[in-house]
Amino acid sequence: MSIGAITMLASCSSENQKQQQQETYKVISALVTDTVITNEYVGEINALQNVELRSRIKGFIETILVDEGAIVSKGQLLFTISSREYQQNLQKAKAGLQNALAELKSAEIELVNTQKLLEKKIVADTEVEMQKAVVEALQAKVAEAQADQAQANLNLSFTEVRAPFEGIINRIPNKEGSLVEEGTLLTSISNNKEVYAYFHVSEKDYLDYTISKGEGKSKEVTLVLANGSTYNYKGLVETTESEFDKSTGNIAFRAKFPNPDNLLKHGASGKVVVKTDLKNAMLIPQKSTFEIQGNVYVFVVNIEGIVQQRQINLISRLSHWYIIEPLLTQERIIYEGIQKVKDGDQVQTELVSFSDNSNSNKDKK
Repeated sequence: MSIGAITMLASCSSENQKQQQQETYKVISALVTDTVITNEYVGEINALQNVELRSRIKGFIETILVDEGAIVSKGQLLFTISSREYQQNLQKAKAGLQNALAELKSAEIELVNTQKLLEKKIVADTEVEMQKAVVEALQAKVAEAQADQAQANLNLSFTEVRAPFEGIINRIPNKEGSLVEEGTLLTSISNNKEVYAYFHVSEKDYLDYTISKGEGKSKEVTLVLANGSTYNYKGLVETTESEFDKSTGNIAFRAKFPNPDNLLKHGASGKVVVKTDLKNAMLIPQKSTFEIQGNVYVFVVNIEGIVQQRQINLISRLSHWYIIEPLLTQERIIYEGIQKVKDGDQVQTELVSFSDNSNSNKDKK
């Protein structure tokens, strides 16, 4: 390379540095303010009550008195199962009880007569003792017959299947005339007047929420449905599990939502939106940052005007802002032109406020 070319390059480099030194860069200080961060978690919707109704006896389904999706009241009759066999068993149990009572009464009379004979010294003491044993045995037989009758009554009651609470009937897999065994699923019923939303949060989010709640902040949460729409009613966080899941490091929260329109169903999904208040949070504009290999950086300028590259740690993201772990509040961050500078450059700066930046952005629009 000729001496003239080298001289030209040196002249150009000197000119660029001179131009950079003459350019004034807008700088800002991080904004410290109270704010709210929003986190979304996948939620699983469970009905307040959801139980399976199963047959407790063997028999044929005689009648189905409800349809799938019907709203039923507590105690309403839903199914009847063939009852003739159980009615006969009840009659047999009643007859057995009557026979046992008759035998007991006869034995008690015999005991009284034997005791009278003992008083007259006609019979020995052993005769009375033997008769007492007969009475005790028959008393046990009566108790057994009473239990048989109670069981027969219970089995007969199982031929009528009633709603355990007010709710909505789900699928009915077996139709009238079907033979069902003990334990066969007849249907399930859900009480959807209110629903639970279960969601899992990290240990950090759990601590942030718990501290915020301890300061008297609201426990209200919002539900975003599977189609992206926001559910009309707010929910309240009621409780958490007692321990963290070792495999994920998360803990489950439970929120309760009203469901007067019966829109939410057992087994549905959505996103639970939790808002957490942060006091004295430090915010910087996203446009003042840049990324290198997944890490986020800013350029700060010291009192001599020297540019220094600084890595920052993010706490959360807002629409156009980052909430970061605290920097020194007096440090000045290059707001515009970060693509024109590098670590070690010396620049001229102009300190601007966030209100100035907002007005500038409006003018550019």
